[in-house]
Amino acid sequence: MQIELPPRRRRALISLTPLIDVVFILLIFFMLASSFLDWSAVPLSTPSAQQTPAVVDEPPLSVRISVDAGVRIEGEAVEHDAIKGVIRQYLDEQPERTVVVQPEAGVTLQQVVDVLDEVRHANPRSMRLARE
Repeated sequence: MQIELPPRRRRALISLTPLIDVVFILLIFFMLASSFLDWSAVPLSTPSAQQTPAVVDEPPLSVRISVDAGVRIEGEAVEHDAIKGVIRQYLDEQPERTVVVQPEAGVTLQQVVDVLDEVRHANPRSMRLARE
């Protein structure tokens, strides 16, 4: 007498591919949604129509940004690393001076923001952004 055994069931294999896909999608989502930059704002005030212009004895400190020549402070070429120190020297002599940053046409916004940030670190009493 022969006993028949029931057919063996094959064990179902669990695929890890969908799990790995979900993990990668979550990784991409969090990478795109996260910001790794330290954002900081450069405060600029615009004059209102009701304000009367103040009488200023000192001419403003001119910081020009050009595409080819880089940064010029009062007509002298200055390296990016030295902007803060040079402005600080001028402001030590005349602390009431307004710093006016004038970008040339064609200068990228990032260059302007970098220079404005350096000027801000020199702690001027007043800072302006002007067109050519």
